[in-house]
Amino acid sequence: MAEILLSEAEKAFIHHGDDLRCDGRTRLDYRPIILETGLVSNASGSSRLRLANSDVLVGVKVELASPLSEKPLEGRLEFFVDCSANATPEFEGRGGEDLANEICRFLQMSYMSGDTINLSELSVLAGQQCWVLYVDILILECGGNLYDTVSLAVKSALYTTQIPSIKVATMDGDQPELELSEDPYDTKRLNTQNVPCLVTLMKIGNHYLVDPTPEEECCSSSGVVVAVSGSKKITAVRKIGSGSLHPESLVSMLKTASEVGAVVNKILMKKLLEEETAGKTQKVGFMR
Repeated sequence: MAEILLSEAEKAFIHHGDDLRCDGRTRLDYRPIILETGLVSNASGSSRLRLANSDVLVGVKVELASPLSEKPLEGRLEFFVDCSANATPEFEGRGGEDLANEICRFLQMSYMSGDTINLSELSVLAGQQCWVLYVDILILECGGNLYDTVSLAVKSALYTTQIPSIKVATMDGDQPELELSEDPYDTKRLNTQNVPCLVTLMKIGNHYLVDPTPEEECCSSSGVVVAVSGSKKITAVRKIGSGSLHPESLVSMLKTASEVGAVVNKILMKKLLEEETAGKTQKVGFMR
């Protein structure tokens, strides 16, 4: 990201502000989050999540395809990230490609654990047909802590994703025929309880903090992004920044990330359930 100009006094406060940050938060507090689901009418599932000034829109498309040869009994998820040129001047042209690829790779790694999502539920015909969930992520605005924002939006979109019911009809020769239900409400959903949320911790001075602002990111030379499932299991870790981390600091950061991630997962699932229960209310998102 572009370097943000900070005065020496601002840098000193960020480095030595004890447990008080520039916006009044403590080190383990998140900024306000606004969530809406079901905004994209032609997607199987969608969400828009705003974490302070970071804004992300996610749409999920469900399609039939052949399973991977090494996993014939499972479906799969494929992630695509697009960094809008309006999000930040740095994304103009091909400026956001590296960041988009990094987020894609880390999401794929985070979901590889069998404890996060049961991909066998996406199998239709063993070794022949399966559901593939194409998760399209559009970064509308960049205001710091993109990894966490993207992961929360992805989990919300997957929670709302409706997978059509399909039946194997009578055999035509040796080839089975698939019958897709014509009832738009005859669908199933994946269990997303253990879908991971990403928690970013940045090391600043002798302490670390979650949900860094762009100013705090500029004052940090190292940090970690940790994927934490709903059961507090860490499924992936990525080191960010050019600085080093002491082994004791890394262990402490991973422990904190696991605890924070479990709380974030719990709060997000509660919010999604509330929105689903209230689901009759009219959507007010920009896509409606």
